[in-house]
Amino acid sequence: MTAPTRSSFRGNKAALPSKPCLACGRSMSWRRRWARHWDEVKYCSDACRRARAPRG
Repeated sequence: MTAPTRSSFRGNKAALPSKPCLACGRSMSWRRRWARHWDEVKYCSDACRRARAPRG
């Protein structure tokens, strides 16, 4: 999915793209902070990232 543009957002969060967290399965909505890296975002939080990271 592509990131929303300023003109298409208009405060409607339901129109934002979302995807599930790989660790817990919760739905993550697109955030402006993730705009440049949306395809690389896999986890909803640091806790999920740490829990899913391989230990070695």
